[in-house]
Amino acid sequence: MGDEKKVDEVVDARGLYCPGPLMELIKTIQLKPVGTILSVLSTDEGSVKDIPAWLQKVGQEHVGTQKKEGYWDVTVRKVK
Repeated sequence: MGDEKKVDEVVDARGLYCPGPLMELIKTIQLKPVGTILSVLSTDEGSVKDIPAWLQKVGQEHVGTQKKEGYWDVTVRKVK
């Protein structure tokens, strides 16, 4: 449990289809300071691949992805 990171903000994109969850993340992460940890909630299975791929492309950190009941929780850290 000491390994878990505190989420600073939740981006609830459940019910949105590709590229909605990624667009919501992009819009939110641009406004946040370096070090912010965001949790993106998505019912779109494509987010599981799309968000980490975008994060790698732009140099941000994918902390992890968890399958929850009926949605995915993709955790992200803004590093630059």
